[in-house]
This record gives sequence, C-alpha cells and structure tokens, in this order.
Amino acid sequence: MDNSTLLNTGPVSWVLLAVLLALATMVWRAALGRRAREIVIAGLRALVQLAVVALLISRMAGHPELALGFVALMFTVAVWTSGHRVAPSGRWWLAGIPIIGGVLPTAALMFLSSVLPWNALAIIAVLGQQIGSAMASTTLTGRRVEDELIVRRGEVEAGVALGFLWSEARSMVAKPVAGEAVLPSIDQTRTSGLVTLPGTFVGLILGGASPLDAGLIQLLVLISLLLVNTSAAWVTMLLSTRGAWQHETADR
Repeated sequence: MDNSTLLNTGPVSWVLLAVLLALATMVWRAALGRRAREIVIAGLRALVQLAVVALLISRMAGHPELALGFVALMFTVAVWTSGHRVAPSGRWWLAGIPIIGGVLPTAALMFLSSVLPWNALAIIAVLGQQIGSAMASTTLTGRRVEDELIVRRGEVEAGVALGFLWSEARSMVAKPVAGEAVLPSIDQTRTSGLVTLPGTFVGLILGGASPLDAGLIQLLVLISLLLVNTSAAWVTMLLSTRGAWQHETADR
C-alpha cells in the first residue's frame, strides 16, 4: 500500500466503488422500499463533486478570500438540501438560520482565538465540516419535530385551550425530541479513539503529525461540532415551535 494514502487506490478500487454502490442501491430499494435513483444519484453526484472540489482546492491554496467564496457555496447548497428535507413545500430557505446559527459563533471563536488560521485549506476543511454537520442536525431535528407536532397535534391544541401560547404548547411537544439529532455527535465524541478513529486524526498521523498534536486537533474538531450541532438543533426547534416552516401556520 502507498504510504501516502489510507487505502489502496488502484484500478480495483473503481470496481469496488461500483459494487458497493450497487449493493447499497439494492438494500435501499428491496429491503427499505425506497427509490433506487436516490442512492445512484447521490453516488454519482459525489464522484463529480469531489473531482471538481479537488481541482478547485488545489487552485485555492494561498487565497483565503477564494476559500470564503467556496464556503459560501457550501452554505448555499446546505440550505437548499436541508430546507427541502424539512419543508419541501414551505419556507425551505429558513434552514439557513439554524445552519449559520450553529457555524458562525463556533467559527468566530476559533478565528478570534487564532486556533483556526487564516489559511485557505484550513478554512475549507474546518468550516466545510461544520456546515455539513449543521446541515445534518437541521434536517434531523426539523423532520423529527415537525412529524411529532403533526402526530401530537391534539396535545398542542389542548395546551392552547389551557391558556398556553401556540409556541409554548408546541415547545412542550418538541423539546423532548429535538435533541435526538445531536446524539450521533455526542456518541462519536464519547467513543472517539475506542470505537471510532475520526478521519482528521488518522490523516494527521499519516501526514507525520505527533500523536499529541493529532489528538488535540481532533478533539477541537469534535467539541466544536458539538457546539455547532446543539446550536443548530436548538434554532431549528425554535422555528418549528413558532410554525415558521409552513406557510399555512401564519395565523398561529
């Protein structure tokens, strides 16, 4: 195996990619009853996008301002993706609020403390991870809370009948389930080094960093993602309790 990579990247890897994608598609379609094209398109998009991103990143080294432009593109795609999962026929663009609400304060703290350098590759790597994590938390929290509010609508209406505001009544239903989206991040952090070896840590070790430095950097990444995810989940819940995602709830 080439010491510069974690996996062998010869011709057989392309064959394995096709096999893995085909098997994932079969399970998604046959066992879970979902549309096969979702998995296929996701895999093909990842191939094209990673190829383009690899080319762009190689051109951005030394140009932090270009990196910020690329981060803005990441944010836009994340808002579109998460928003259409939570509110496909509603105010999907509101997904930008929890995503930026999770990323902005966390990134600001890292910049102000000089932990995150003004370096193009560092900006793309760290902020890209944070945006992706906030996107996932927004999607999971939004879908979970919106579904819960539909199923338990009677409880919400009962709360209003007792004198609670609509937002307060929704909050009593939403709060117990809103944090579930953050559980994977918590579990990844608490089992880091025992169950999971995160990519940042492995990459740094392979790149020649000392185990202590690699561990500290990975810890900073994991803890920062906890702040990103909890903040995004909280803001998403607030939007749901105020009926902000759906057009038809304006009177409540």
